[in-house]
Amino acid sequence: MSRRTVTEEERELFVKGFAEARPLATGALKVPQPKASARIVEGGTGVDGNTAERLRRGQLEPEARLDLHGLTESAAHRVLLTFLKGAMARRHKLVLVVTGKGRRQPEDAPFDMELHERSRGILKAAVPRWLNEKDFAGLIAGTRLAHKKHGGEGAMYIYLRKGR
Repeated sequence: MSRRTVTEEERELFVKGFAEARPLATGALKVPQPKASARIVEGGTGVDGNTAERLRRGQLEPEARLDLHGLTESAAHRVLLTFLKGAMARRHKLVLVVTGKGRRQPEDAPFDMELHERSRGILKAAVPRWLNEKDFAGLIAGTRLAHKKHGGEGAMYIYLRKGR
């Protein structure tokens, strides 16, 4: 398919319209502010400072663990939601979810512009995104990467909300 050629008349019309364009006045465009929601901010919002510090140092032991290694993305999503609902029903406060780090990129591998978006650490990238979904957000008070002794970058702590 070839591109359509632009006529001289169209070109002149564009130049005239572009020359007459003026910026909008300040405040003319009002962007609505999003409403506050139960979304998770990185590091969590429902965890007090002392608890957050103890999590960072690995001083709190998770009450339950879930290992997502070997699961497909859709299966992991379903298992994670079931696990978190069950943990909340059992009144657990802190759980550990192991996603894995993903495979390391070999030194001699070709450069790939989209590597961060696919192929390496699929679940590691997907789980934080899932935790912001409507189904999960009501269960979670905060999240944090796990301490080295609990899996480090390949795992995350999920601090659950108090049951109602």
